[in-house]
Amino acid sequence: MINNYKAALFGLVALLQTASLFAEIPLQTHVIEKAEVPLVKVLNGRIEAVNRSTVSAQTNGSIETLNYDVGDLVEKSAVIARIKSRSQQAGLVQAKASVSEAKASAARAKATYRSAQARSEEAASNFQRVKKIYEQKLISRSEYDRSAAATKSAKAEVGAAKAAYEATLSSVTAAQAGQTQAGEQLGYTEILAPYSGIVIERHVELGEVVSEGKPIMTGISLDQLRVSSDVPQSMINAVRKYKKASVLLPESGKKSAVTSFTIFPYADSLTNTFKVRAKFPEKMRDVYPGSFVKIAFTIGKKTEITLPESMIVYRGEVTGVYVVDKAGQPLLRQIKLGQRIDNNKIVVLSGLEFGETIAVDPTHATLFLKRAIKQQETAHE
Repeated sequence: MINNYKAALFGLVALLQTASLFAEIPLQTHVIEKAEVPLVKVLNGRIEAVNRSTVSAQTNGSIETLNYDVGDLVEKSAVIARIKSRSQQAGLVQAKASVSEAKASAARAKATYRSAQARSEEAASNFQRVKKIYEQKLISRSEYDRSAAATKSAKAEVGAAKAAYEATLSSVTAAQAGQTQAGEQLGYTEILAPYSGIVIERHVELGEVVSEGKPIMTGISLDQLRVSSDVPQSMINAVRKYKKASVLLPESGKKSAVTSFTIFPYADSLTNTFKVRAKFPEKMRDVYPGSFVKIAFTIGKKTEITLPESMIVYRGEVTGVYVVDKAGQPLLRQIKLGQRIDNNKIVVLSGLEFGETIAVDPTHATLFLKRAIKQQETAHE
């Protein structure tokens, strides 16, 4: 216990000595200069989801499974609902059988075509032999004509067999297309989420019979959000010029810069306002569609006094800075603060003038002032 007391005492002495030495260091000061800051206009806005879509049935049947309901989070490509697939499965089986049958017919037609080609080649070869014998006057004209006719008939068989084979190939292609379509119809019985999001509306009940085009569920993505606001005609040109804004979240007090703008090229005929959509950075937390927010549009520039937050001191309900007088003494002066600037500076609305000097470090200024007061009291004694 004694050792701990001594250690604490030595620590306090060392701290007082350090503070005393710190107070003797000359004050670092800052001269207030004119600074150009954005001129903003704050309007009401509403958060919207960039991606909002309704998935619908692409085939007929009854709803067999509903895996999600309103308010559920859904991952991309997850099965939202499933339609009873007996007829689609039967269609796929039949389509596969048709493909097999068409391929078998094509194989038979190919064999017939090959056989006809072989007979045609044999007939042509035989005709050449008969022709040479006929030219030698060793056979009659009728035998020559019969060989020529046989050759011609064999060529005709080849043409017919080739046409039949090509027709079976077309049948195979058509059957395969039917199988692909049947497979797609079977695939349509599983309704998948196009992106990760949340279900906001369910349009069907379990067991309900649906037809192609019937809405199943509506969902939104929380990854990409935007703020929609109605901008008066008087400031729309300035908004177009600067294209800069920040969204103020009332609940958390957070401030977020928008990444892009979409300005509608026409005004509402009733309100004479222009719709402006400002996009948030992706995957913002604690921000939800349908919420009301404030959006600060930059519409110009103005000259103000700005200070880094590190120069400002807070004493209970008093906000102030240490102003250094001509004698070099720091004196605490109350100020009124305005908006926070992007580069971590704060606008001073009142309490300071351009050209005045303030202390950079409020803690140093406090110790410096206490040391000066103590020296004055010692001098009076």
